[in-house]
Amino acid sequence: MSDSIKIIEATGAPADMGRQIGAAVAASFNEAVMLNHEFRQTQKLFAGSDYLKALRDAAAAHYPRHMAELEGMAESIGTDAETLFLWNCRGDLRFPPETAQARLDAMHDACTTVISAGDFEAGVPAVIAHNEDGSGDFMMHRYWLRARPDDAPAFESYLYPGMLAGHSVAVTDAGLVQTINNIRADDLKPGIPRHFICRAVLEAENIPDVIGHLRRPDRASGFHHAIGMMGVEQPMSIEAPASASVIRTVDTAAGHANHLLDDHFASMAQTVTASSDFRQHAVDEYLAAGGDPKHAERILFQRGDDGGESVLRRPGDGGDDYGCTLVTAVFRIHAERVDWTVHAAPEETDAITGTFA
Repeated sequence: MSDSIKIIEATGAPADMGRQIGAAVAASFNEAVMLNHEFRQTQKLFAGSDYLKALRDAAAAHYPRHMAELEGMAESIGTDAETLFLWNCRGDLRFPPETAQARLDAMHDACTTVISAGDFEAGVPAVIAHNEDGSGDFMMHRYWLRARPDDAPAFESYLYPGMLAGHSVAVTDAGLVQTINNIRADDLKPGIPRHFICRAVLEAENIPDVIGHLRRPDRASGFHHAIGMMGVEQPMSIEAPASASVIRTVDTAAGHANHLLDDHFASMAQTVTASSDFRQHAVDEYLAAGGDPKHAERILFQRGDDGGESVLRRPGDGGDDYGCTLVTAVFRIHAERVDWTVHAAPEETDAITGTFA
């Protein structure tokens, strides 16, 4: 086990879990979040705003358990609930046109995913592998949450300080796997924040439950979700901005690099960075050339030789979305179990491993 990724264990009712998580991440939140320039600018724009109130009212009305978890977290961190809520809603906010760049600068999330179907009779698992990319400010503040809620499936998830679990990589003892890619679609509206949707998915017992959350018409914004389930050979690739959801089962190995790909969204305005475009093509070329998705690290660990664009992100690597690969997680989904391994870095593999059966 790696000391560079700290383990948090939380149990009980939502508020109790939130307080336990908040106590564990309080120092990191105050160091890595409250001193972050982009977040301070976001606070100036949106603290106390009608837009933020509309998001909060929607979250409290539809996902009160997760709001209680967030409020418990805020209590232990020692910050007010509105500040922590705002931190969880940066991607849901419609920035004024003159500050649009501030929104892009705040959205470090630039993840890359490889998805492939399994053949259980042949002993081949389905695979969902994912580079979790965020701000390099969090490289010294990485957490892995092991949660046992009172009345929902136990789960494990990568965790950013002060954020609800579920919007990075996660697995539950119901056999569900979820990994998330940021998208920058321009259909934002007041509604349920996307982090609350991701957290709610971790309570799903089956695929229809997941789809129910991702097809809600009252979502404020959205993500790309890679979803797998124990016993199901074909994972799903789901692009779900605020205004629509397109659900595809994965028959042929595929990649996704944080922008909308489906033709359904061809006319939707979105921001596609050069890094996102590069990573999408790199994964597509790897798979088209016969790259084995069961060994997805071979592409997810790819670095540019000349310091330019690369799939594994590091500050200063030439990319234009400022991402840094914080962890690489590989989930192998079988008929009766899910195995996972989390790499802290290419030179620090198998930092965390586990199985839900």
